[in-house]
Amino acid sequence: MKKFKFITLLSVITLFASCDSDDDSTIVNLTPSETSNFTVSIENIGSAYSFIDSGVFNTPVGDASPGPATPGKRYEFTVDAGRSQKLSFVTMLAATNDLFFAPDGNGITFYDDNGDPISEDVTDQVYLWDAGTEVNEEPAVGPNTVGMQSGPDTGAVENGNVLKIADVTNGFMFDYPAVNEIISVSITHVEGTLFTVSIEDLTTASLETSVGTSVAPLSPGVYVIHGGENPLFTEGEADYGQGVEAIAEDGNAAPLSDYTAENTGVTYPSSPGIFVVHEGNTMPLFTSGVTDFDLGLEHIAEDGNTAVLADNLSGLEGQISGAVFNTVDGGSGPGPLLPGNTYTFSFTAEAGNRLSFASMLAATNDVLFATQDTGIELFSADGTPLSGDITNEVYLWDAGTEVNEQPAIGPNTVTNQLAADTGIDETEPVQLLSNVNDGYSYPNVDTVLRITITPN
Repeated sequence: MKKFKFITLLSVITLFASCDSDDDSTIVNLTPSETSNFTVSIENIGSAYSFIDSGVFNTPVGDASPGPATPGKRYEFTVDAGRSQKLSFVTMLAATNDLFFAPDGNGITFYDDNGDPISEDVTDQVYLWDAGTEVNEEPAVGPNTVGMQSGPDTGAVENGNVLKIADVTNGFMFDYPAVNEIISVSITHVEGTLFTVSIEDLTTASLETSVGTSVAPLSPGVYVIHGGENPLFTEGEADYGQGVEAIAEDGNAAPLSDYTAENTGVTYPSSPGIFVVHEGNTMPLFTSGVTDFDLGLEHIAEDGNTAVLADNLSGLEGQISGAVFNTVDGGSGPGPLLPGNTYTFSFTAEAGNRLSFASMLAATNDVLFATQDTGIELFSADGTPLSGDITNEVYLWDAGTEVNEQPAIGPNTVTNQLAADTGIDETEPVQLLSNVNDGYSYPNVDTVLRITITPN
């Protein structure tokens, strides 16, 4: 930038003033020492979400209450999606036992190969699937098909796998119409990152059965906006048991809606970063209220790239030692700090030294996790080394080098940009994110990271 089963940063590796009296860190009651070895642990304790957005579509346009979309009616909903995100949904082909329409495991992208938003018919990316949960009968005729069954979930259990209907070889064999003879799906760009999705039951949607022609409605369904593959089911494998079955058999969207709602949100990784041990009263990485030093912090803040600042490490103000941290504990190579993982680094310091470090709040444009500009004091006045939880000495800072956009959605946020250093430049001072009124929501540091320091 100068400029989903969960969303990741795998595509990008390349103070509030002073501490207050309820500081969770402690001074170890050991024999005072003017020199100590320290180990710092940065753990991502945030939540990993499968979906960036999700919802239910259950009321056809023009209808006053939820119900099926009968021939000639459509469902519509609007979503906010970034370049790295895709659309998946499930809606039942009513009059069957357990058939549903959905994209394949890749989902449907909202942007073309050039990164531009689309407005087009995407029906060719939608398929008719058999959930493999109930034995198929003749549509609109079988006693356990929707509309004929005495109640929900009454058919013979199949214990099969999710397959495209063309690949199903058991149960009642029926000549189903082509997908585009029953359903039409389109995505229309509204503005910015907003899109309207339309799922229409065509006026010609019908099934030719042994007792005559039957209409082929669509049921209420569930959609998700995601970054990974196979968010709702996997072709050739059994149903996940999260609610697709309820839609596929009975048009009941509630179970899957509940599941997806619980698993919707922004996953916030932390990027590789740099730490510096430095002299007291120095500010090696940045000065609050002053524009970026242009020594490489911008590259961490915008792209999670430590290379430039690492090259300039020896020239940082008051620098005594320092290094890059970029490989999670147990990892085999550099990568982002995803929920459940930990970065660890060690160093030696003496009384009067301070610690500063910085890493990117990934999914943003230029937001950093960092200490205050003068760092963290490592020893008490009597020379006793610092130990314990120091999370409350780490803050979110805006580097002021790139205009902020909606986290995880904006076109130049780190997981959505077409290349590094592509956002809109700004020359604002480095400042606490809490002082920036950009209209977007950000997590608190202690909901994403837990930072501890241990003297050895």
